[in-house]
Amino acid sequence: MLDDRTLAGPSPTPWPAAYPQGYAVVDVETTGLARDDRIISAAVYRLDARGEIEDHWYTLVNPERDPGPVWIHGLTSELLEGAPLFADIADEFASRLAGRVLVAHNAVFDWQMIAREYARARREAPVRQRLCTIAPAKELGLPLPNHKLESLAAHFGVVQRRAHHALDDARVLAEAFRPSLRAAAAGGVRLPLLECRPLTEWSDRPVPRQQSGGYGGYRQSGWRPSRKRPACPYPNPGRYEEGKRLKQGMRVAFSGDTSVERELLEDRATEAGLHVATSLSRLTSLLVTNDPDSGTTKAVKARQYGTPVVDEAAFGQLLRDVEPADGEQ
Repeated sequence: MLDDRTLAGPSPTPWPAAYPQGYAVVDVETTGLARDDRIISAAVYRLDARGEIEDHWYTLVNPERDPGPVWIHGLTSELLEGAPLFADIADEFASRLAGRVLVAHNAVFDWQMIAREYARARREAPVRQRLCTIAPAKELGLPLPNHKLESLAAHFGVVQRRAHHALDDARVLAEAFRPSLRAAAAGGVRLPLLECRPLTEWSDRPVPRQQSGGYGGYRQSGWRPSRKRPACPYPNPGRYEEGKRLKQGMRVAFSGDTSVERELLEDRATEAGLHVATSLSRLTSLLVTNDPDSGTTKAVKARQYGTPVVDEAAFGQLLRDVEPADGEQ
């Protein structure tokens, strides 16, 4: 583990009062991208309200399994054998996150991996909001060729020394996040913060892997593996109406964090005869989200289309009594 303090002077930029009081810039390296994969190293750069670096921390983690794509992260079984288990570093990790907004590149991946490790350890990560650095880059209209970390770093003149090393990736991200944060503050840009919910119900069942792309056959465009579902056998009866029952064939989309793992909710919806939609359109019957005011694409489209919205708890209740499709009674 490494802990080094680097204090910097205050920034003269006028600061929006609604901005967070501190950030934890995080990077984790993992054995892969599936929901049953494990963290093998983690790094945190703590930043103050204006993005100045306060300190940083790094640790290896023994995943108690094969380390996965060694050719990417360079961490072999031999290197990880004597490393602490996640449960051993959970308190220290939590102290680095407490009271701060978690910042990461493609933050949903890092957060979900962290949330799952804490759930396995029967603990809860002290994180309530996250910020993906891709989001402010889009909000600011940065002229990037793509939204990879190396492109963001190059835009701000930050030099990467060891790509896919958690400590260096977190450093690069912290140094690139600071000017993004200042530009957002100067322009009065709303930070697109998303809610983080700890997992209370999950499964470590392996997910079928694709044959090409990403770690071990995973897409590079997103952290969740593609899942092929059988076509819903029922026609779409239209939108859900408040106070009524769901009906087989309704198209249901999910957005944001859920306490019950997303895949489990999707499986239950499919088993009930609903059509799980990966995107939201005018044909979508219902959006399930715990954060309807977020800036996610699905939440924004739901507001535009007037799509009904319920939270996770309400959806769980509705799933208990789904109306059969016409002719299925």
